[in-house]
Amino acid sequence: LMARRLSDLPAAARRRALARTAGEIVASWVVLIGLYYLLPVDSSTGDALLVRILVVVVVLAATLAWQVTRIAKADLPELRAAVAVGFFIPLFFVMFATTYLSMSHGSPTTFTEILDHTRALYFTVTVFSTVGFGDITPTTDAARGVVTAQMILDLIIIGVVFRVLLTAARTRLDAGDEDGNEPA
Repeated sequence: LMARRLSDLPAAARRRALARTAGEIVASWVVLIGLYYLLPVDSSTGDALLVRILVVVVVLAATLAWQVTRIAKADLPELRAAVAVGFFIPLFFVMFATTYLSMSHGSPTTFTEILDHTRALYFTVTVFSTVGFGDITPTTDAARGVVTAQMILDLIIIGVVFRVLLTAARTRLDAGDEDGNEPA
């Protein structure tokens, strides 16, 4: 299957492809955040917390690898990269929000207030966006460590993950160009 650039599609096909991409991204957000609110969350402290963080990192790395593979095979790699970002970001938010929620359930004094699903998700997004309003803050070293891990991963996502996904799309497009194939 030959890769095509979005700009090479006729206007009607481009609009359909963009609408399908937007739909996939919205569906990803709805499903992931819906599952976050629906699935029960246990409490994690100590070694269980370290295991949870390792699982988060492994799941995120596996998701990135899976998305790069999908981009490498995509008919429209630019849009597949957009879908990958649209899936990866809410997954990241949900995984860290679940971790913070679990920590708060394990010890209500882990943060300056007890977290529910909404507060944990809100806190995750404020850390990711570097806004850090200060209304919710970690109060234990374990919580500070997890928040620090999220901040480091935030920088990696911004600096590396987006670049990897875009490079995968560009590589897929360039491979089609090198084969002498003209876009359809």
